[in-house]
Amino acid sequence: MKALISVDMEGVSGIVHSSETNPERYDYQRGRELMTAEANAVIAGVLDAEPTADVLVADAHGTFRNLLPEQLDRRARLVRGKPRALNMLAGLDEETDAALFVGYHVRAGEGPGVLAHTMNGEILDVRVTGRAQDEDVRITGHTPGDGAQVTAHTPGDGAQVTAHTPGDGAQVTAHTPGGGVQLTAHAPGEDVRTTGRSLGEIGLNAAMAGHLGVPVVLLSGDDAACAEAAALIPEVVTVPVKEALGMAAAVTLHPEEARDRLRRAAADAVSRRTEIPPLALTGPLHVEVDLASPHTIDLATLVPGVSRTAGARTVAFTAPDYGTAYRLILLLAQLATIRPA
Repeated sequence: MKALISVDMEGVSGIVHSSETNPERYDYQRGRELMTAEANAVIAGVLDAEPTADVLVADAHGTFRNLLPEQLDRRARLVRGKPRALNMLAGLDEETDAALFVGYHVRAGEGPGVLAHTMNGEILDVRVTGRAQDEDVRITGHTPGDGAQVTAHTPGDGAQVTAHTPGDGAQVTAHTPGGGVQLTAHAPGEDVRTTGRSLGEIGLNAAMAGHLGVPVVLLSGDDAACAEAAALIPEVVTVPVKEALGMAAAVTLHPEEARDRLRRAAADAVSRRTEIPPLALTGPLHVEVDLASPHTIDLATLVPGVSRTAGARTVAFTAPDYGTAYRLILLLAQLATIRPA
């Protein structure tokens, strides 16, 4: 059994401020120690359930050089440094049986969430439109010209919409509370597509894992991050290690209590990995990215296939599959770090 543990920093117990996550700030060393200890708890949980597992740990915050190698559980291997393929998921492949996300945070624009953002401060939103296998939208009722009712139920967020269908092939368009997802459901036998689903690092990375057929079985972070994950993957095991009060405030568990919960949850999640479906988005996919800087938008349009939209801050592209979309999103995030000469 092979597991990848992707470890971010903002969602670690006890961390609430950028002084604890930024290498240039005074409290960063303590943040590194808290992050490494939570990674060790999850490694231990995975190996409690699967003693012979091959465990890779991907340092997934900022420079990707935060976890303390000498303090990491020696039974795991560490993926460290950048740039690298698959970014926060480096080490993931089709042979991986489970992915576990530790210390993750809610996406930009959501919250309250501790240190909420998407990749960096320049990415305001990422919206992906494509067929969503994970939604499992089911449509019941007759549609052929008899004025029957169509009921569309979307597991995971509890939304249920009933609409009058006046003719053959009528549509039901509904907003699903809690996920910011708009579903357009056609008559049975047609594709069901998500329209403009906003994804942060949780969703973007979970979908990349899903593209490779790997389920995300565990996520830890604040309560907002856990809610975001559960809306995308209802079966995922979540461990809220703090309750967000704002961007830089939270009610947090004691770090040792958080680690105890993480170890137990990781063992449970890995044991139930076959019950948790991958988050799979099938192409073609239309992607829109809202960027904060006009300079970044100018740079983005130099990338073949990327164009401005009618909005002042949005660029868009179409990708044949999610793997291609993911890499282009990573490229746009990197372009956002370039400052005007």
